[in-house]
Amino acid sequence: MYQHILFETRNNVAHLTLNRPDALNSFHTGMAKEVQAALDICASDQGIRAVCLTGAGRGFCAGQDLAEAIEPGTDLAGIVRNTYNPIILKIRRLEKPVVCAVNGVAAGAGANIAFACDITLAAESAPFIQSFANIGLIPDSAGTYFLPRLVGLQKATAMAMLAEKIKAGEAADLGLIYKAVPDDLLINEATALAEKLAGMPTRGLGLTKRAFLAGFNNTLEQQLELEEQLQAEAGTTADHKEGVQAFLEKRKPAFKGA
Repeated sequence: MYQHILFETRNNVAHLTLNRPDALNSFHTGMAKEVQAALDICASDQGIRAVCLTGAGRGFCAGQDLAEAIEPGTDLAGIVRNTYNPIILKIRRLEKPVVCAVNGVAAGAGANIAFACDITLAAESAPFIQSFANIGLIPDSAGTYFLPRLVGLQKATAMAMLAEKIKAGEAADLGLIYKAVPDDLLINEATALAEKLAGMPTRGLGLTKRAFLAGFNNTLEQQLELEEQLQAEAGTTADHKEGVQAFLEKRKPAFKGA
């Protein structure tokens, strides 16, 4: 079914692996469409309660495949519109946790996709680079949206304009990612984290994600009102009832994601 990604579900976790290792998993139209289709499945399949995104081989994602981008008549706006914008929106609108395991270099759009995920882990050796300035472009894939919010305007500007490599440990210190882990432990730790999240109250986690996204643009008053609404919605879920009952009975809750 897929030519450019690997996609399978285990223990309620969808494992989505970018699979163009010879090109450092750089995006072309074919891989972008497959990633988008897989994310649609993650949204519609109730058996999927978390997603784990990573890359095959020695890199996570080198961004855009420039061989495609420099073809005569190429519309760069069209590439951004049809390749990256849908992926970012699908990740952020997916009301299930998305764990990202950055196994190697994450450059350009590859870095910004990693930053757009919910909880991102990276191998200690993995570098992040906003490589757009090196070819006279601007950060896309929501780079201009998330970077200033994650690290502040000064640091984001330096990252975008200087295109310096940032190692995983520094990225964690800056708040760009959740944490850096030893290379040989990355996949196991990311999988364990995704499986833990898949066993938690999925709808409550999804509503939390919705609230965080809205909070980027709401006033304080609007956000308080949204919290009131979403808390009421969360309170109607079976998992909320199970969590309260388990607390009262002093046992571990068995959440079903409903």
